[in-house]
Amino acid sequence: MNRVSVIQNFIIITCRNKRLKLYDAVNRTISYKLLLFIPLFGSLLFLVSCGGMGKTATNETPTRGNIRIVSDESFQPLIETEVFTFTHLYKGAKIKPLYKPEFDVINDFMKDSVKVIVTSKKLSDYQIQYLRDTQIIARTTTYAYDALALITNLDNKDSLIKYNSVKDIFLGKIKTWKEVNEKSKLGDIRIIFDNNRSGNIRYFKELFDIKDSLARNFYAVNNNAEVINFVARNPDALGIISVNWISDKDDSLSMSFIKKINVVAVSQQYVNDGSYYRPQQGFIYDKEYPFVREIYLISRETFSGLGSGFINWACGEQGQHVVLKSGLVPATMPIRLVQIKH
Repeated sequence: MNRVSVIQNFIIITCRNKRLKLYDAVNRTISYKLLLFIPLFGSLLFLVSCGGMGKTATNETPTRGNIRIVSDESFQPLIETEVFTFTHLYKGAKIKPLYKPEFDVINDFMKDSVKVIVTSKKLSDYQIQYLRDTQIIARTTTYAYDALALITNLDNKDSLIKYNSVKDIFLGKIKTWKEVNEKSKLGDIRIIFDNNRSGNIRYFKELFDIKDSLARNFYAVNNNAEVINFVARNPDALGIISVNWISDKDDSLSMSFIKKINVVAVSQQYVNDGSYYRPQQGFIYDKEYPFVREIYLISRETFSGLGSGFINWACGEQGQHVVLKSGLVPATMPIRLVQIKH
């Protein structure tokens, strides 16, 4: 092999080695760039995903969205009307109200099964702190004033009862109608209430400081409507209901219930002037009727969503007019009492 051939072979081999080295260098560069691009691509996917989530959240506004609220069953007639009116004013708002005993309402709220509840019981300090520990602020708004009505059968002529007699019935000291009125021809008193987990019976247990179980003549049914129907069939019964079920004079169901039973008038606790009061708006407002309670709207929403919008509306002028029409007392609008002379 001559020198020229040797030099040519050397050049060819050298060029091949350089091409291989260049090829390897290019491959390493591409691989490195791909490694840089993969996390960047993942980040972009994350941002796009988060952007989609944010868009979904903003689809709910104070007047648009789809939510559930849970209410104490005692306030069903009122809340049905409020939800119906609100959702007809705001066509994009879909609110599904569920009605349960008070105990279950609070439990659903604490378990984050629902963002807005309607109840006559405030959250306890422990419950508020528990929510704060999970970065949730529960906002409570007094929305209306309700009363607990005592009802009797139409054949029961005892339409007046003293406050202390009611207390003694709950404490088990009075067990017969003759102990309420010696002229009564009825026998034992059967006290009928809506549910063992209800706010109605809790109210009286707290009011009269009852720590033990109720007496044997106390009977639970399932709801306020069943209390009314039971009392309508049994002359010896004394029922406990939210006046909300019989107070709306424009509601056919409410008026059908009021025709079945008597509403008992009760004296004040410390006044013995012969005055008795029924759970009517004026006597609820000035608390002359003794068994008055507040209704609360409680929210755990973390943004201004449909639940907050409904609460603001219900506590505003239109929502409070619904309360007034229902026969209860608004909590956030001024009331003017008019005395009617008969």
